[in-house]
Amino acid sequence: MPRRIAISTYTQSFVAGVDEAGRGCLAGPVYAAAVILDTGHGIRGLDDSKQLSALQRESLFDLIQRRAVAFAIARAEVEEIERLNILHASMLAMRRAVERLSPAAQHCLIDGNRLPPMLPCSAEAVVEGDAIHSPIMAASILAKVARDREMQRLDAEFPGYGFAKHKGYGTPEHLAALRRQGPSSMHRMGFAPCAQPDLFAGQPA
Repeated sequence: MPRRIAISTYTQSFVAGVDEAGRGCLAGPVYAAAVILDTGHGIRGLDDSKQLSALQRESLFDLIQRRAVAFAIARAEVEEIERLNILHASMLAMRRAVERLSPAAQHCLIDGNRLPPMLPCSAEAVVEGDAIHSPIMAASILAKVARDREMQRLDAEFPGYGFAKHKGYGTPEHLAALRRQGPSSMHRMGFAPCAQPDLFAGQPA
């Protein structure tokens, strides 16, 4: 069970919210962000990134970076996802984000029910934290927008998959492109359906 610490103990300290984006995708890196907000940050409209439109997230992305005490965005590559598995790669990306904060966090609120190992400070796992704590909401927005921008870039590098549209998730359009073209080097071959040989049965040998 994750160690839980009363948040009130840290009201006068640098508390970072931490969240990831892209864990359930079939392609692309997994991203994470860590954000320290001042209690008077004045950022209106913060919410779980999944509850916001792309336009709202883009607007908040710049505002969060301007008003945050500190923020950092990190990622784990497809090769690391394949080697470590997606859970451990997500934990690695979150730890990297926390380690890059300046000033450093004194305590972290991690979205979910697990804590990344070897964090440089105390931490608390918060289930559905991106709907509760504003620093986690901010982190979820930074991670989501940063990853979406990367998938848009990869769309130009790997045309035909529709990365700019579905961002690597397993939509019908994405699965159809996989059957038509086969996987790219950005696909997570350890994931179903990428790991299923019959998906590409129609591909030439």
